[in-house]
Amino acid sequence: MSTKVFVSGCFDMLHSGHVAFFKEASKYGDLYVGIGSDQTISELKGRETINCEAERLYMIRAIKHVKEAFVNSGSGIMDFEQEVKNLKPDYFVVNEDGYSPAKEAMCHELGIELKVLERVPDMGLPGRSTTAIRTSDNCLLPYRIDLAGTWIDQPYVSRHHPGWAITLSLEPVIEYNERCGMSTSTRNAAKKIWPHYLPIERPEKLAEILFKYENSPGSELVSGAQDSIGICMPGLVRHYYDAEYWPTQFESIHDEAILSWLEEHIYMIMLWPRKNGLDLLKETYINKENTKALADASEQAWQAIQQKDLKKFAIAFSNSFNAQKTMFPAMVDKDVNAAIDKYKDDALAWKLAGAGGGGYMILIADKPIKGAMKIKIRRKDSGL
Repeated sequence: MSTKVFVSGCFDMLHSGHVAFFKEASKYGDLYVGIGSDQTISELKGRETINCEAERLYMIRAIKHVKEAFVNSGSGIMDFEQEVKNLKPDYFVVNEDGYSPAKEAMCHELGIELKVLERVPDMGLPGRSTTAIRTSDNCLLPYRIDLAGTWIDQPYVSRHHPGWAITLSLEPVIEYNERCGMSTSTRNAAKKIWPHYLPIERPEKLAEILFKYENSPGSELVSGAQDSIGICMPGLVRHYYDAEYWPTQFESIHDEAILSWLEEHIYMIMLWPRKNGLDLLKETYINKENTKALADASEQAWQAIQQKDLKKFAIAFSNSFNAQKTMFPAMVDKDVNAAIDKYKDDALAWKLAGAGGGGYMILIADKPIKGAMKIKIRRKDSGL
């Protein structure tokens, strides 16, 4: 019986990077490709596909490295589970940005070997990714991650104790999933004002425009300002909140040595989109003591970053996450804790992007972490 290999993905806008991936994966055996349905991609990415599932199947089946291709019958980031159980492959092959603890757990349960490949162009060809192709002539709007102080941008938190939130603006080198703590809802709002890229204006002013646009008068739930600030203001930025929705102070770091240092030590792991109906406010412990702990951790993180002190930064990063979890216990559950446990030997610190409940996990590490994604910080002169 021949060895079976399974890969899965969107494979929208087929390019040489996909073909190189198929070629490398097929070295392990007969290659079977499961593709996400148009509906699944729409739900995960918040956009429609360029090529419909019938077109994608037609092109993938024409590639000589592929034995067979089919549309996955499930939904979400694990839409291929039934296909894997039916196929019973020997190997499940993913790229580094396609790895997730859920895939590893499934492979372990079913006795499948998980292979994680690096993205290497074939035969001297240029590196290609669907995100890079899409952003080259489509949407160049940044994403953001929050490093410390998350939740203090809400007045019902900062009224107990003022403090800073720290955000890092990211170039869109990866098309992050919806509902995963990457400010995708705010970014989608930004697309309605600036469909392709940010105007050349004062970033702080753009952030204020975006914040007011997303939170129109009468909004029942007001999105925190950190999302619009992280998207519109490049580099590393901290913003100070004192019982108001908009910060009273801003400080930025654009020093190349510091930004490069952060890129060397910050990694991300894809978990799963935040579950529908999850109420992060159903149980809260917001008081002066807990909010002060959050504010103090943010201050410690800022100082450690300026000193490029990885140990102190990791401690502050952990303290910030612990303060968040203390105030909002629903940010984590047994599944999130199980995912965190997998990286306790490889990472110095960890937290969830955004409000938690799933999404992306941010790791601080002193060396590369297998299967984790690196970040690209947006510089103020990047043109994005």
